[in-house]
Amino acid sequence: MVAVTFLFLCFWAVGVHVDLSRIQLTLEPDRPSLRVQLSHTAHLRCCFSATRGAVETTWFISIQTVNGTSAPQGVDQRDNHVTVDGGNLTAAGVMCHTLILREARLNDSGLYQCFLNHSALQHSVYTHGTFLQVYRPMVKILDISESTKNSILTAEAMLLMVAVLLHGTMMLCKTKKLNQLKKKRVKEEEENIYEGLNLEECCSTYDQIQRSLVQGPYQDVGNMIMEEEEIQLEKP
Repeated sequence: MVAVTFLFLCFWAVGVHVDLSRIQLTLEPDRPSLRVQLSHTAHLRCCFSATRGAVETTWFISIQTVNGTSAPQGVDQRDNHVTVDGGNLTAAGVMCHTLILREARLNDSGLYQCFLNHSALQHSVYTHGTFLQVYRPMVKILDISESTKNSILTAEAMLLMVAVLLHGTMMLCKTKKLNQLKKKRVKEEEENIYEGLNLEECCSTYDQIQRSLVQGPYQDVGNMIMEEEEIQLEKP
């Protein structure tokens, strides 16, 4: 009887171990990133489903160092602004754990993951995680309404258009003035060509040339003979 009981307990223990070794863990998609303003509250959640048994869940944060490396470290739950719930099971059989950071600080930025551990799991598992970014809001130097901004932009556009038109008009006037100076210079050069000429001498010379062409070469020979006779008569 004792031997039978012992064998029954052995088979029962083996059966339990087999059942636990067959646990299936499925990770649900996490929110990739979360951006929270400084001093506001951040809610981070990780969800998974397990076929058998309770899975131990621990929150870890990975902070990137100066040299680009990062190592996960456990979230300090003793901090007053950190709250971790025990997990909520949904109707679909999904277990969700929530991490709440009240009055978030700048050094709270990092990658938050749930570390899942179970005795039947061969390796511990990290959830996909959510990257939390805590930012400091920009301080406005001038508190201007949207209508005022639109009016300023419209005025700037009008001033820019006026500046472009003025510049174009000045360039046209400058080009026109240069063309006028160029024409005036050409006209003065043409007048300088005829400045040293005597029009009367030019006309008399022109007339002599025309008469010589009309009279022909024989007329010039007769004139030469008459001039020679006059010269002989004048001699003693």
